[in-house]
Amino acid sequence: MTTTAVTHIASLVTNDPSLGNGTPLGLIQDAAVVIEGDRIVWTGESSKAPATDNVLDAAGRAVIPGFVDSHSHLVFAGDRTEEFNARMSGQPYRAGGIRTTVAATRAATDEELSANVARYLAEALRQGTTTFETKSGYGLTVEDEARALRIAGRHTDEVTYLGAHIVSPDYADDPAGYVDLVTGPMLEACAPHARWIDVFCEQGAFDGDQARAILTAGRAKGLHPRIHANQLSHGPGVQLAVELDAASADHCTHLTDADVDALGQGSTVATLLPGAEFSTRATWPDARRLLDAGATVALSTDCNPGSSFTSSMPFCIALAVRDMGMTPDEAIWSATAGGAAALRRTDIGRITPGARADLVLLDAPSHVHLAYRPGVPLVSAVWRSGQRVV
Repeated sequence: MTTTAVTHIASLVTNDPSLGNGTPLGLIQDAAVVIEGDRIVWTGESSKAPATDNVLDAAGRAVIPGFVDSHSHLVFAGDRTEEFNARMSGQPYRAGGIRTTVAATRAATDEELSANVARYLAEALRQGTTTFETKSGYGLTVEDEARALRIAGRHTDEVTYLGAHIVSPDYADDPAGYVDLVTGPMLEACAPHARWIDVFCEQGAFDGDQARAILTAGRAKGLHPRIHANQLSHGPGVQLAVELDAASADHCTHLTDADVDALGQGSTVATLLPGAEFSTRATWPDARRLLDAGATVALSTDCNPGSSFTSSMPFCIALAVRDMGMTPDEAIWSATAGGAAALRRTDIGRITPGARADLVLLDAPSHVHLAYRPGVPLVSAVWRSGQRVV
């Protein structure tokens, strides 16, 4: 296999504290990275880089790991511009708006849905996202949920079954019957196509007992839990996530001290989704409180057509620094290594020998510019699995 070196990197974020300056980011100044095949095989000071087949001069720019977007909803059709416009005019966000997307998604063809996923992934890739998770949840029938997962699986290995997004409109008068469907025939049809199972544990969606039944059934089928928790109000979602060893509790906006302590002491990652708060004018999650308690925090876009229609991880980093109490270092870690932790992956989210060669070259001398220069397209080049794709 050919080898490629990226040299004269002003500041390299490795996310390996054994490298560089010993911080969680493992920063190396005037650095180089060597890629062989789809893997990183060497990192260090540029002056010490080994000979390689190819060399790319970073010319004093920064390199970071590819972003790991661990929460998105990309298998959908339709548009919710009118709902967004109404919300920005004073109407509150409610979970029920999902039904609009369900109707449009059911009516779309497989080809239309797959083209939509590809479009938003290309958009995200141009902004540095090299790994993403995405969910079903806009079909809410056995056939539509299974096809959503099959479509998602064409684009990523990180596929999540979210039949429990809301109670299907077809079961509006029989929520218990819908839970039976989600944990029975729908799960049977969907489990072969997913790695994860998720549930929206919230008023207007599923309560704690229903969420426990759904996640427990999924786990019995080999799917690992993750959960939409405590987004719109205080609730049992975070405690349930920690109890069931969910990989992540996502949103975590309304937390009690007990919730924060549970996340600080457990292995469940708190995935924060600032695009949702931005797009709904809601209370910001308190990242500082979680970090100070020892919780592992991830940042993700929550890209979806209703409450967070952004694919931009740099935008979410800027929001987290400006409005959620994170430092630029913490935000970049959470958008890379934190996302990898939320997917229970060790091969991504870092630039260290043995890791997958997912790199982003910034048109800036430091990762801090992602928060310092919000809205500016700073991604200059992207490598995914050792191949330059941007």
